[in-house]
Amino acid sequence: MSSPTPLTPKNGADDGWSPSSWRSKPVAQPVIYPDETQLKQVLDKIQKLPPLVSPGEIERLRHQLKQVQNNQAFLLHAGDCAESFEACTQENISNKIGLILSFSLILIWGARMPIVRIGRIAGQYAKPRSSPTEKVKAEDGTIKEVPSFRGDNVNGLSQNDRQPDPQRLLSAYFYSTTTLNYVRSLLASGFASLNNPRDWSLNHVRSPALRNEFETISSGLADAIDFCRTIGAEPSFVGGAAFERGGSHGVLSDVDLYTSHEGLMLDYEEALTRVLPVPASVLSTQASTSRSTPGQSESSRPPLSRSQSGLGDQTPASTSAPYNTSAHFLWVGDRTRQLDGAHIEYFRGIRNPIGIKVGPSMKPAELVELLDLVNPSREDGKITLITRYGAEKIDAHLAGHIEAVQSSGHPVIWVCDPMHGNTLTSSTGLKTRHFTTIVSEVTSCLRIHTECGSRLGGISLEFTGELNEEGFSVTECLGGSMELSEEQLGLRYQSFCDPRLNFEQSLDLAFMISNHLKDERRGRKGNSIMAELSRHPSRT
Repeated sequence: MSSPTPLTPKNGADDGWSPSSWRSKPVAQPVIYPDETQLKQVLDKIQKLPPLVSPGEIERLRHQLKQVQNNQAFLLHAGDCAESFEACTQENISNKIGLILSFSLILIWGARMPIVRIGRIAGQYAKPRSSPTEKVKAEDGTIKEVPSFRGDNVNGLSQNDRQPDPQRLLSAYFYSTTTLNYVRSLLASGFASLNNPRDWSLNHVRSPALRNEFETISSGLADAIDFCRTIGAEPSFVGGAAFERGGSHGVLSDVDLYTSHEGLMLDYEEALTRVLPVPASVLSTQASTSRSTPGQSESSRPPLSRSQSGLGDQTPASTSAPYNTSAHFLWVGDRTRQLDGAHIEYFRGIRNPIGIKVGPSMKPAELVELLDLVNPSREDGKITLITRYGAEKIDAHLAGHIEAVQSSGHPVIWVCDPMHGNTLTSSTGLKTRHFTTIVSEVTSCLRIHTECGSRLGGISLEFTGELNEEGFSVTECLGGSMELSEEQLGLRYQSFCDPRLNFEQSLDLAFMISNHLKDERRGRKGNSIMAELSRHPSRT
């Protein structure tokens, strides 16, 4: 059997891309290891370890993101700001998945369309920092300068553990594998079954109003399922026997949940980039894919020859492509998206769908140039633009970015990140975000997309289902139905990075977005989210 022939990135023939070509470019947010020999040994070991995800799963996500782009689905991208090794526990993972499922169910109920779920999970261990060092107070009371904490896959949170350690990359691989294994086990065992949605949320929700709203959805869903059983609906639809008793998954219990992280540590990403066979079903479609003409979707473009489509003369069975197998979806951050930088060089070559953070510092022309680099063939579902301006700056920037992309003809998915541009420091000295400001950016984003003839395709959130020993949610963001005040932030502030919405605040936002999508589906106009805030002022 002949070896698979690599499918090179469609950036021009022999453009020189390889999983390691980023090394010839300047690296933003570099990590300087004291022992390069040890780093190489660790990376060599990671390179020989099995992939975490498969090409088939990555291609399935690409297909579903095409549906999001074509207004046939909505994207939920959510999870921790940064995972920690210590938080890799059964309870934390279960609660996080339960919150993602609960949020998506609420959106489905209002939108009546599929939700594509991508978790910030099983690999989100690194974080960019504004400075490579920081000043801390030592145990003897003196102030000393130490390397900044860069996440558990780089160094430790303790000021005495700040030297970058390559072994932490290996630990990150195994913690990611453990997390992903447990997530797969949960989903395969019926945890996501719509027969039991109360198991995801109601045990954790202490707000009576939220419990009632979620109970309304659960009861309506139970009635619908019971009706299907009564009229003799196929067991494959309603789930049939329980999974533990040999039943099939069925539509009501089988969900897709994809993993993602910021592709910050390029050494690690390169080690997990594998040239693997592209699934034959994908190649049979790609062989007749569309011509790269601005403004046309793939389905409306005339078919290409095999040489034009990048497949050359290879048979489908012998064609391969570079997949990043550390996660299904990766994104490049606002601090590492330099056009001539190492991160864009790496990202432009992998077959995974990718996200790009877009903030106030991004010029419209720069955004188009960036899209030309990472998606020159203008493939549908390939690029997700995650905007993060801040509630006070979104009006000054989003419309210009939308108009530039529309004029370029690049197909993209627009996603709102209302978290990162709205961080502030409380009077007690803790980093926090206010629920009302988060809602304000979401509302402005929806309005501006409508005014520009565009569509918001998803939401990107930092939230957590973590609970303390007494079963209470974290207290890191202000407001929401809990009416969390600055004085209460210190009660259960558990984040070592950025503040996250807790369980109740997340569901507050889910219901608001769901009601907007429901009104949109029914043809109602108006600002339903702000109207919701006025009806329920406690949520602010």
